[in-house]
Parts: sequence; structure tokens; C-alpha cells
Amino acid sequence: MVAYDHQSMLGVVALSSICIFFFFLLQLVSKADAAGRPIDMGRQYSNSSLSANGLGLAPPMGWNSWNHFHCDIEEKLIRETADAMVSSGLAALGYEHVNLDDCWAELNRDSEGNLVPKTSTFPSGIKALADYIHGKGLKLGIYSDAGSQTCSRTMPGSLGHEEHDARTFASWGVDYLKYDNCNNDGTSPTERYPVMSKALLNSGRPIFFSLCEWGQEDPATWAPDVGNSWRTTGDISDNWDSMTSRADQNDEWASYAAPGGWNDPDMLEVGNGGMTTEEYRSHFSIWAIAKAPLLIGCDVRTMSNETLEILSNKEVIEVNQDKLGVQGKKVKKNGDLEVWAGSLSNKKVAVVLWNRCSSRATVTAYWSDIGLESTTTVSARDLWAHSNQTSVKRQISADLDSHACKMYVLTPQ
Repeated sequence: MVAYDHQSMLGVVALSSICIFFFFLLQLVSKADAAGRPIDMGRQYSNSSLSANGLGLAPPMGWNSWNHFHCDIEEKLIRETADAMVSSGLAALGYEHVNLDDCWAELNRDSEGNLVPKTSTFPSGIKALADYIHGKGLKLGIYSDAGSQTCSRTMPGSLGHEEHDARTFASWGVDYLKYDNCNNDGTSPTERYPVMSKALLNSGRPIFFSLCEWGQEDPATWAPDVGNSWRTTGDISDNWDSMTSRADQNDEWASYAAPGGWNDPDMLEVGNGGMTTEEYRSHFSIWAIAKAPLLIGCDVRTMSNETLEILSNKEVIEVNQDKLGVQGKKVKKNGDLEVWAGSLSNKKVAVVLWNRCSSRATVTAYWSDIGLESTTTVSARDLWAHSNQTSVKRQISADLDSHACKMYVLTPQ
């Protein structure tokens, strides 16, 4: 038996500790993403739940191709969109995702079962596109489907190919997956969506998972363990009735939203031409207070100054991105006059006064409507007029045009 003195043993232990430290450091460095950025240690995710992937701590912000372009997409458009996101200042405000929707791939997989980017529209491939997007400081999103084909029927879905496709997306440098529900096999989304969720966890790359099963099986009740956002509604259209109905449907599930997982009433229509400026301002305000994903759906290359002004309202965006992560909700309804409110960090409260009538009307929020003590005095910041009211007591009111709103942040004094 060999005898070791005490100092020798301490030296061995110290050397072993140093070796272990450098081993884990090398493992971390090796996990740099395709844009050359090391993965944040705070964003390591577990193998049990995609909600623990460290993504979606605030609602995602960015752009999606579907609402304006539908299937008419190609790589030049996507690159120009990324350029416009940066040059317009939208990227600096947090709009970081540039997301392809349906129709980006060939109708059939190749002989090895791989999804193939459409050669006529994406001749450089998705990896090259991701590299370009990452070079702009942005992230690339892509689209697939929990069925045999996507909704357009122009490309394959991922049903039965989840692990293969997740690895493919990761190898291309994809950062976000919207996962639709067309042409499925009739089984419940609660069975099909977790398969892709697990595949993304196993892909070796953090990928935001956006479930799109249209709210059919109340995803707010089960999707927080599966993805980072879940559609609570059918597809939105660029008109007042569609927008307001999506807002109402989404509101039913407000209590289920939290950092890491968000209710999704579908993408923004702001700037597509089907609503008035006041209606678009209301649209953006309600999506913001409801902590919905802020995914632009217009052509940002040619958007009007009015559209840019709405989308780039930093104060409204800050409500959406507030770290407390509480989804604001409808707290008062008097016919078509509504008050929406939600808690913010530092004991602040966000409030939207909304006139959904066809004529001008006054909307009032009393402190009892929005969870404030009746004796509380607040300063009120008007987020659209960029003005302040001080020493406001008991209530706040606004005289509003048809379909218009006012949005405030109230700070107790």
C-alpha cells in the first residue's frame, strides 16, 4: 500500500478540479451558435420541457412573411427585409426575428429524406440566408407543419420526420420554428406537437418553438410545457372584425401567459391597408398590453411613415416587453367601451381605454377597475401623445373617436 502525505493529496485534488473546470469550459465554447455567439449559460435548457430552453423570456418581436406576401417569397425579398429592419431602426427596438412562413421548400424531400429549399426562389439555400440574417444581428425563423404537407400543399410537413427536420434546422442556423397544423393524421395536437418539441431540444441548438394549432384544443392549458408561444385563435385577416375577435378570444387565456410561454392571437396586420390608422393603433396597443408576439406582417421595405410610427413606439413596446410578464386583460366592458389593464414592473399599471363603438365616446377607468387602491395618486404617461398628467386621482378618462384608444402607464406616487 502506497502512503500519500496530506499536501500531495491536496495537490491532486486541486489539479483534478482545474482539469474538470477547463473540460466544461471547452464544452461551453464548443456550443457557439452559427453566428459565432456563445450560448448564454443562463439559457441552458433541460431535456424535460422546451419551456425551459431559456427563450421567450419576453414575447418575440420580428417580422413574418405570410400576412403580406403569402407564398410569393424568395431570398432577395428576405435579405431586403432584413436590411430594412436595420435601416428603419426596427431592429434596434427589438424586432429581431425574420421569419419565413409557408412555401419555402420543394414539394418533395431528397433521396436522404431532407427538406430541400426551393431552387427557383432560394437558390443559395437556407444556411446562406441564415448567415446573412445573423450578419445583420438578427435571427432567422422558418416554418413547418405537424402534418404530411404544409397548409399550401406546396412542401412537405414534418410529421414522422421531426428529429430529422429539427437537426436540419439546427444545422442551418435556424432560431425560430412556426409549426402549423394542416394535413395532419387526425390525432390530437397534444400528441403531435410534443414530438417536435423534444426533437428541437435534442437538436443541439436553442430554437424558439411557436405552436400554431389555431387554439383548437385550448393550447394554453398544455402548451406551456411544449413550446414558447401558442396560437389561441384562427388566422387573422386585415380588417376590424377579424382583429377584434382575435383580441377577445386571446383574452380568455390571459392567466396562462408567463415568461417563456405566450398566448398568440396571430401576427400584426399594421400597415397592410385594410384598417384605418386609429384601428391599427388600437391593434398594436392591445397586442402590446396582452403580451402577444409582435411580429410585423407588412412590407417593411415600403411601409409608410404612419406605419413606422406605430410599429416603432418605444413606450408601447416597453409595455409588451416588461420583465414582469403579466398579460394585460379586459377588466371592464360597457357595451363597446372597454378598459384593458395589466400589472407592470415597479408597481406600475398599463391601461388601454378603447372605444369599439361606431361613434365618438368617453371611456373611463376607475381605480377599482384596474386594481389600484381608491386613495392612490398616480402620474399618467400617455404613450401615444408622449405627454404626462401628474397627481391623477380615482379615475382616468378619455374622449375617443370611433375605434380609437388611449394607452397609459400609471405610476403610483
